[in-house]
Amino acid sequence: MIAEERFEVPAQDGYPIRGGIWQGNGGPVVVIHAATAVRARYYARFAAWLAGQGATVLTFDYRGIGESRSIPLRHLPAGWIDWGILDAEAVLAYAAGRWPDRALCAVGHSIGGFALGLAESAARLERVVTVGAQFAYWRDFAADQRRGMYLKWHLFMPAVTRVLGYFPGARLGWLEDVPRGVVRDWSGMGPRFEHSVASALDPAALALRHGATRARLLAIGLTDDPFCTEAAAERLLGYYSEAERTHWRIAPADIGVPEIGHFAFFHNRFEGNLWPLAADWLLKGRLAEDAPGRIVPRPAHP
Repeated sequence: MIAEERFEVPAQDGYPIRGGIWQGNGGPVVVIHAATAVRARYYARFAAWLAGQGATVLTFDYRGIGESRSIPLRHLPAGWIDWGILDAEAVLAYAAGRWPDRALCAVGHSIGGFALGLAESAARLERVVTVGAQFAYWRDFAADQRRGMYLKWHLFMPAVTRVLGYFPGARLGWLEDVPRGVVRDWSGMGPRFEHSVASALDPAALALRHGATRARLLAIGLTDDPFCTEAAAERLLGYYSEAERTHWRIAPADIGVPEIGHFAFFHNRFEGNLWPLAADWLLKGRLAEDAPGRIVPRPAHP
């Protein structure tokens, strides 16, 4: 689907970040933060549908991905920190400045749920929905798939990247090409993200960034998602220490389907049963009483 409007904003270092806008009718402004190696266009149908519910929705590609791939990836060392502190910040600040009188909200898929919390403008967010959000610590992967996922993402991917200077994901059928810094961060992720994400910020500064988010946060996890196990979701939620956090788990059986996994939440076949969960939270600040799934009990401030 084609966005109603294209936009381009410079990040703080001047790198151009590009995306699309679907105009809604007076509702909140929602910025969608993509998963690693996933182009913004993947979220187009969800964005258009959410705009139909009243929200104005922005999608964007991180530097090195899709429309924001401006230079050869061999010359782009960008990592996850750049995607959050620079790219997500550029788009959130743009949205806040263009629609100053409307609530600013966000959706974060997978690493997008981590990246959005690094942006200074995340402090302006009122409501956030994350889907499958975690930061790829391999010991949190589903136990029955952990070995294969470790070999694929933590050994093979960095080995290829060392040879080529970037990871050729599109050529291999593994989503999109990604910069070497992202591969470094992904493959080296430890139990505390600040131990392995290369950054000019010290660990305390990184924790403060996520702690500055005071939004009402709904973390949606799917029980058949091998990346975002319950432990993985809780690990990331722990860094959003000042947010009002709700951890919601959905099993495929809850909506009468055989599988959902890490990516399918945004497929339009789930327009009638999963998408309304996100819309209710973003537009109304609540979950419907008959929402499929269950809440994971957790303290408000661990």
